[in-house]
Amino acid sequence: MSSPLEPPTPGDCHRLQHPDGITVAFAAFITVGILASYLPQHHKIIARGSSNGLSPYWVLLGGLSSIAAIGNIMVLPASRADMKCCKDIGLGSCVAALLGVAQIGTQFCCFMLIVLLFLIYSAPLPEPKHIARQTESGQVRPARNAAVGVASIILIALFSVSFISLVMLVGWPHHTQKWANLLGIIAGLLATIQYLPQIYYTYKAKDVKSLSIITMLIQVPGAFFFALSLWLRVGNEGWSAWAVYIITACLQSVLLVMAIIFYQRETTSDASRRDSANKAVRHDNGEISTNAADDVDGTNDPEANNTNEPNETTSLLGNEHS
Repeated sequence: MSSPLEPPTPGDCHRLQHPDGITVAFAAFITVGILASYLPQHHKIIARGSSNGLSPYWVLLGGLSSIAAIGNIMVLPASRADMKCCKDIGLGSCVAALLGVAQIGTQFCCFMLIVLLFLIYSAPLPEPKHIARQTESGQVRPARNAAVGVASIILIALFSVSFISLVMLVGWPHHTQKWANLLGIIAGLLATIQYLPQIYYTYKAKDVKSLSIITMLIQVPGAFFFALSLWLRVGNEGWSAWAVYIITACLQSVLLVMAIIFYQRETTSDASRRDSANKAVRHDNGEISTNAADDVDGTNDPEANNTNEPNETTSLLGNEHS
């Protein structure tokens, strides 16, 4: 293998000219799966017009982890060597060689879109006395100050990692492996604890809100499957490579089970409210029943239904003769 300062030799690039078909197909499947898993989350936030239900700490940790992961793969000497080989090998071989970079890049772009949606669909004004704001549509949005704070930290981290990586590539290319390792460790640690605040947030809210169950249904088995594939490749000695995905998948499984329970509970509650509303609205010769037991919206106020109150059929002088 050539040094980071030297271009890759023909021998380095020869191994990329004839990639294994099964390995390429699996890598491509993972890349498409990453993209597909995030789309329901994006759609749900946009459809609800609110990012309420997403923990600001989950968004923050996920954003920082994604930045560290993309920084790791971009400065890794092996990745940069594969990129340089693209000018000496065919397009198909180049695409196959960079599928690992594409996986991390896809995940980075998808989560950065979540950060952007989290900011866009937060409350339009900061609320110093409340952590949420009610919109005209009835949805509750996270306070804008929290969303702005999260987005600002992530933006600073993105520029910091980009700047340091560029300086390392230009000034100390022989030390980029150490910088890549550090970024990889940071990405793994943040990804490991990322779902802890979201689990707590969802448990306290007792509601799924803008959190996508479909996304988790795709990502949980995907994480276990990816960990298994890594274990088959590196064995027990490479536990540091697949252990992160096992821990993440377990935590996300807890969140998924919790979300399903709360969703079913909310669905049952909505059905009960609809049944009560249907019972409250009984049409008898065009009139609505005033049964107090069926009053679910407080409209059947006894005082409002007082028959002694004058109405449009009461004589204006009727009480003067009594």
